[in-house]
Amino acid sequence: MNFTISHRLSPRLSTRSIRRGAVGALFFLQGLSFASWASRIPSIQQTLGLSDTELGGVLLALPAGLMLSLPVAGWLTTKIGSRKVATLAVGFYALTLLSLGFAQSTLQLMTCLFVFGLIGNMANIAINTQAVGVEALYNRPVMASFHGLWSLAGFAGAMVGAFMIGSGIVPYQHFAAVLFFALAALAVASRYILPEDANTNADQPIFAKPDKALLILGIIAFCAMICEGAMFDWSGIYFKKVVLADKAMVGAGYTAFMSTMALGRFIADWFVTRYGLKRTLQLSGILIASGLLTSVALPYMGTAIIGFFLVGFGVSSVVPLVYSAAGKSTVMSPGVALAAVSTIGFLGFLIGPPLIGFVAGATSLRISFVIIAGMGLCVALMAKKVKS
Repeated sequence: MNFTISHRLSPRLSTRSIRRGAVGALFFLQGLSFASWASRIPSIQQTLGLSDTELGGVLLALPAGLMLSLPVAGWLTTKIGSRKVATLAVGFYALTLLSLGFAQSTLQLMTCLFVFGLIGNMANIAINTQAVGVEALYNRPVMASFHGLWSLAGFAGAMVGAFMIGSGIVPYQHFAAVLFFALAALAVASRYILPEDANTNADQPIFAKPDKALLILGIIAFCAMICEGAMFDWSGIYFKKVVLADKAMVGAGYTAFMSTMALGRFIADWFVTRYGLKRTLQLSGILIASGLLTSVALPYMGTAIIGFFLVGFGVSSVVPLVYSAAGKSTVMSPGVALAAVSTIGFLGFLIGPPLIGFVAGATSLRISFVIIAGMGLCVALMAKKVKS
């Protein structure tokens, strides 16, 4: 691999730290935008009068946008560089968030969610390519800490969302405040992110068939993203309709999940260095399944929160570790390798949320969550095929 930027930036630790902080800010801003949307799903569902089954269909629009952008995101990032793509995409992501708050019909909401997903994945591929470059500067795992900042933003977004709901602030006003903050922070951070991408090689094709290693990583990401998507889109609904939480506590499950997801990502780099990639992924799958089954078997406030805590720890390290491994591919550039793994992984986002809605409509939310728990077990089983 050719780490083209390491020779230019690594001699100065201060410069390296500034790059890491700037890239981390982009992760935080994207996470804040997504969490702001997720925190208001119950409010928007109630405003538009959507049933669980109808909401499941509406939520399909977001991962559909993600999937459509995947073939282009890696190519575009490789072609013009992750710096430009990341700066533009993160800004437009926050702008599209505002449009979700103004949606007055199911069609409008689906259209905005489609664009939200499309731009969100552009940002995702670009900022993770930036993170691969920072790892090259440090020559050790740091990817999970970036995703930790994304999750920390999710935790902050959940808290802000709870405050907004409790204060009677409507979604579009909430989202406008997030947009203002995101654009101001982006104006500063974009000046200091990496100017060039790491692991680039002129002999690597922009489009290539993923090798076996990338396919395995993609399958693991697929299972984890089903679980992750379930938590993002359905945790509030689960606490409202199954746990029967008070209005002020509807977001407790999502908050519990996001808090341990953030914490787990900040310790994952240390954990994988000590115990290896395979063991870390196996433990992650077990925690996901255990947490979901706990919340299903004991759907009470305390036990459900504990279950969601466990799911957060389990999900925390899977995607960042998979992305880190994919970014080191020798058959593809980082952006294209990330897009290849994401193409498989984001099918989980495509399938998971609507699957829960359809199964819940036919049976119950509890049965839907049992099915998602099975995906956690699949993570543990597929991890056996990963090299430590």
